[in-house]
Amino acid sequence: QVQLVESGGGLVQAGGSLRLSCAASGSTFSYNRYGWYRQAPGKQRELVATMSRTGGTNYADSVKGRFTISRDNPKNTVYLQMNSLKPEDTAVYYCKQTSYTGGDYWGQGTQVTVSS
Repeated sequence: QVQLVESGGGLVQAGGSLRLSCAASGSTFSYNRYGWYRQAPGKQRELVATMSRTGGTNYADSVKGRFTISRDNPKNTVYLQMNSLKPEDTAVYYCKQTSYTGGDYWGQGTQVTVSS
């Protein structure tokens, strides 16, 4: 079955950087669309960035110019490079797979905390 495992979260000071990873298994990675979403306490889950199977990207306005989504098809991994982090970026970050066969799958999430 499909499994998504996020890693790379942690505590960082404002202005710092983190790189999140999402290792996918259970489907043909290169055929799928992937995205990063986040959910802060008391707020709804929101889109951060997505990448299509052809490499097209989409970013939330709040992270444009600071975050970069990428994928490594041979490694079945999607990344989120986060630079110039702000306290408002604090959230649980989730990886999402939209499969070419239909259906959405989520990872368990990784906590990112940015201190001021």
